[in-house]
Amino acid sequence: MRRVTDSNRNISAILAFILIPISGFAMDVYVPSFPAMVHDLGTSVSDVRLTMTIFLISYGLSQLFVGSIIDSYGRYKLGLASLAAFIVTNLVIVSTRSIELIFVMRALQGFLISIIMVSKRSLFIDVFEGDKQKHYTSLLSVVWSAAPVIAPFLGGYLQHAFAWRANFYFLAIYAFVMLLLELRYSGETLPRTKPFHLGSIVNTYKKMITAPDFAYGIVILGLSYSMAIIFGMSAPFFIENVFHYSPVVTGYAALSSGIALLLGGMLSKSMIARNFMVKLTTANLLQAAFAVAMFVTASWFSSIYAIMFFVISLHFLMGFMYNIYFTYCLTRFPENAGVSGGITSGGGYIVTSFFSYLLANTLNIHNQQTFAISYMILIVLIGIMLLFLRAYLNKPKAVNTFKE
Repeated sequence: MRRVTDSNRNISAILAFILIPISGFAMDVYVPSFPAMVHDLGTSVSDVRLTMTIFLISYGLSQLFVGSIIDSYGRYKLGLASLAAFIVTNLVIVSTRSIELIFVMRALQGFLISIIMVSKRSLFIDVFEGDKQKHYTSLLSVVWSAAPVIAPFLGGYLQHAFAWRANFYFLAIYAFVMLLLELRYSGETLPRTKPFHLGSIVNTYKKMITAPDFAYGIVILGLSYSMAIIFGMSAPFFIENVFHYSPVVTGYAALSSGIALLLGGMLSKSMIARNFMVKLTTANLLQAAFAVAMFVTASWFSSIYAIMFFVISLHFLMGFMYNIYFTYCLTRFPENAGVSGGITSGGGYIVTSFFSYLLANTLNIHNQQTFAISYMILIVLIGIMLLFLRAYLNKPKAVNTFKE
């Protein structure tokens, strides 16, 4: 079997960075098509939103256990098989009018994407060390943030020109090209396989989940990313149905919020040496200020421009916080990179899927005020988790275990 060595390490890393955004594309590229899917499939708004939630739940749950599988059986072959199967699921979606079958395919896609993502994230732990490893793992979330920037923007044009199925044709083509490149240039990165012993795997999971700094991080990541998902679930309907703009405008709105998220991640990367707790607390307080201002000013003026000003500000700070804690969690247990990466991302997505679907449907987000309320709820919950984290860090035994 082909392996990643010094001769192909750099090209394999480049391919991994190109492939990392596939999870964001699978999740977000069809967001501007939500209203069109409701009409074309003869289904409800909540059902179309559920296609995203099902993907998130499957993606999150799968990552909780696929890490131990790829740590035991390797990354490369499982990743290739998952890419091939992902192509098939997209072709099934474009050929059906059954929302129930789309539910099934989206659940399967969540599982397949989880294998791809955990495998590719583990590559940087497997083949790099020291500062270079820290640099690449920090860069991971920045690159991953490119998908929310590009995907809905591209999806808006695909919807406008070709209708909603074009989004899933795009996903199939993307996966096919990457499959060919992986076959040609990449390879296995796992230095040595670990026996699949259920008892030891359970102990590994227990060790990670019971580490307070790691567990708090998972919840904070999930609550933070809920902001982006709530926007994705709700924006197409108020932009296209309330303000009567086209799907292209939805794409531009998502592009703006995605760029903000990306820039926030880049800022946090440049401030990697600053105090961990100070950065998180300051960002959370700034988020609270923007969310309150968003709520208060809704009675004075409410337009797509006002909403997007606050969304961009909040998503910038969200990207800043997300990158800080994602980098920390990903490198917290380097001896079990697959498992820790899976739990970090998977646990975060489970939290995200629950809160985003609950708030989007309960609040019936359709204007600036309801958007502000959803953000305020999430920000308060993040603040509470940061208080728990601070209390843990103040314990003498915890201070030296927390890495910057």
